[in-house]
Amino acid sequence: MLQTLKNAWKIPDLRRRILFTLMMLIVFRFGAHIPVPYLTADAMQAFLGNGGTDLFSLFDVFTGGAFSNATVMAMGVSPYINASIIVQLLTVAIPSLERLAKEGLEGRKKINKITRYLGIALAFIQGAGLYVTLYNMSVTNGLDAIKNPSVLTFFVIVLTFTAGTAFIIWLGELITEKGLGNGVSLIIFAGIVSRIPSAAYGIYNQFLGAGVNAKGLIFVAAIIVVAIAAITFVVFFSEAERRIPVQYAKRVVGRKMYGGQSTNIPIKVAAGGVMPIIFASSIMAFPATIVRLVSGGNMPTAGLGYYILGCLSAGYASAWWTSLVYAILYALLILFFTYFYSSIQFNPIELANNMKKSGGYIPGIRPGKPTSDYIGKISSRLNLVGAFFLAIIAILPVIVGAIFNVTALQIGGTSLLIMEGVALETVRQIESQMTMRHYKGFLE
Repeated sequence: MLQTLKNAWKIPDLRRRILFTLMMLIVFRFGAHIPVPYLTADAMQAFLGNGGTDLFSLFDVFTGGAFSNATVMAMGVSPYINASIIVQLLTVAIPSLERLAKEGLEGRKKINKITRYLGIALAFIQGAGLYVTLYNMSVTNGLDAIKNPSVLTFFVIVLTFTAGTAFIIWLGELITEKGLGNGVSLIIFAGIVSRIPSAAYGIYNQFLGAGVNAKGLIFVAAIIVVAIAAITFVVFFSEAERRIPVQYAKRVVGRKMYGGQSTNIPIKVAAGGVMPIIFASSIMAFPATIVRLVSGGNMPTAGLGYYILGCLSAGYASAWWTSLVYAILYALLILFFTYFYSSIQFNPIELANNMKKSGGYIPGIRPGKPTSDYIGKISSRLNLVGAFFLAIIAILPVIVGAIFNVTALQIGGTSLLIMEGVALETVRQIESQMTMRHYKGFLE
């Protein structure tokens, strides 16, 4: 990877793209420190200080702390991601959107435009909901969360949140067009990476802050070993794939003969990537988020509601069995959404029909329905393995955090998958750009 970056730096065009990408990410981090008018950062930190991993905690991780600091980038790209998921699901249900998706580049441009506007609308709605919650928290707890609350203050705060999201979407599109990699993914990557130093300091301060001791060193060493093992595990399974051999029959067109070659269909074990975890974590975090919105940030500290939320939110309740119930429910949801997302993204019947039209077949399998059944059976088995892989990655930080009482690790699995996926995809794009620029054609 380092050698790839070193070689890419020697190419002027790639060097400009790398510098442009870094500059846009610096602009994003600079914007993550510009405060929102009439809003206090202490109130936002108190709002997040009740523990648990609800949707607002995910916002804070993905924005690199911009949410807890009450800055203009507080909403981050979460509304845009939600809009992308909604449009992707509607593409399967609405025929007009499905036709747009099949129209090639122009169709994708129209879908991206719809997603962009829907993301901005969702940012406005989320900003309005957050304002109402902070206002209720100010009234209930007597906190000075919003200075001089009024209709004007409402629109200033909500429009500032919305403008921040629109600006991030614009930065992401600029990076995609003039930089390297997917812009929105790189912005999320930058936000997560920016939180690593504070998380590392929190772990150090928790175990070694009072002085170096054998027990603290053992705990820190164990966390480092688990982190390295998890990274290795993620990279291995993310790159793992099952290759189905395909043979194309020979056919004569005019005076030329086509086909006759062998190839394969690669099906990844973790084809859904991080999406099943995002779906599952959103469902698990939804009840705690609703309770926090309705109660003005006040969460139950005892009773049945406290333990129910503890079973649905990692690190919220102190009982060990709530973490166990959370891990089981989380794993089952990941299993469900792995199959659900695969059924949307991968269609064995369409793949089998395309192979049949091109004269391709799987050795030993008849074309048509037997081929689609065979591919579907392999995909189902791979989805089961991939679901277990995603569940282990998502639950392992929760288990380690519960054992060592480290809240900084509670949503580390999702962050780890996102960082690994973005890093590998960016390196692949750099390598493809280098291959294209060093390619020697027939005239050279």
